[in-house]
Amino acid sequence: MKILVIEDDQMIGDTLQRALKKSGYTCDWIQEGTQAEALLANGEYSLVILDLGLPHRDGFSILTAVRAKKIETPILILTARDQVSDRVTGLDAGADDYMLKPFALEELEARIRMLLRRHSQQKTSLLSFGALSVNTVSYEVTYESNPVHLSSKEYKLLMCFLEKPKVVFSITQLEDKLYGWNEEVASNAIEVHIHQLRKKIDKKAIKNIRNMGYRLGEL
Repeated sequence: MKILVIEDDQMIGDTLQRALKKSGYTCDWIQEGTQAEALLANGEYSLVILDLGLPHRDGFSILTAVRAKKIETPILILTARDQVSDRVTGLDAGADDYMLKPFALEELEARIRMLLRRHSQQKTSLLSFGALSVNTVSYEVTYESNPVHLSSKEYKLLMCFLEKPKVVFSITQLEDKLYGWNEEVASNAIEVHIHQLRKKIDKKAIKNIRNMGYRLGEL
């Protein structure tokens, strides 16, 4: 799961990014809102943590613009604004949850899990392609009715291909989907993950398109 944090406070942003990565999420962090719409339009993020008091662009305007574009990514507002009117405005504008600062990381992560579960249940829980099936709620993967045990990175990579089975992804695009901006990525990391997917599922699972990248194979 990839989370976008939009927070201008250096200490809070750094703390959130470290905590979320420690909990197994991929996390990107920006400190002002001008990039937010473009980033969310790509559909790479599973959830957004949004501050309201941002430089250059207020969090409310980001929220309103994103929802106007029918982007349904769950958004959790995390702010020091404790007025009831602000909470009502945020929720009415399309926020999925509203949490006040200061906050407990344990509660924040519980709310994140709740929002991700809710969003997953609203979508089709079973993705299938040939003999391959993935339950997106339980994260169970089967191939020819046999269970396939994947690492978190292997699962994320497989989901990239399954969600867009006809799209050819470059190495750079796949790195962007699996890793945060500040994470160190080995030069052959994607190739290693693809090798493991082929080994665990089928050698035809991922197809190499010469000079372009990879896409889902014939299963």
